Amino acid sequence: MAQPREEKQQKEFEERLLEVRRVTRVTKGWRQLSFRAIMIVGNKKGKIGLGIWKAQDVVWAVNKAVHEAYKNLIEVPIEKGGTVPYAKTFKYKSALVRILPAAPGTGLKAWSSVRTVLELAGYSNILSKIIGTTNKLNNALATIRALQTYKKKENVAAWN
Repeated sequence: MAQPREEKQQKEFEERLLEVRRVTRVTKGWRQLSFRAIMIVGNKKGKIGLGIWKAQDVVWAVNKAVHEAYKNLIEVPIEKGGTVPYAKTFKYKSALVRILPAAPGTGLKAWSSVRTVLELAGYSNILSKIIGTTNKLNNALATIRALQTYKKKENVAAWN
């Protein structure tokens, strides 16, 4: 009699592939082909991480990028209603990302990699605008760094 299969354990974090890009490095004899993978992991409860890795094979690059993303986890504040505490504009290289709080029921109004980052972080009501570049990596890094700059609420009862 066959034993029943064990149920797969649900992962706490969701993993998303942001981009796979073919990268060529020209050397003395030939062109060396490799792949760059960008992965984002998040638990939709305020933890988010981004990993980048280059390898000769796509699968290897993706696996290593996931590993890097777990090593780079940060915690971001989520206000009531699934939004950010206040508006923030952040510039990273040529990417300028503006994040605005929104009322409940607005939804996630964001584009491209900014949407992926905000979804996996756990935000549900946010407005955003990308200015300057369409580079997915720079936009994702600008969004993550903007979310990192928000101050966490301190315990107010400790001061009373």
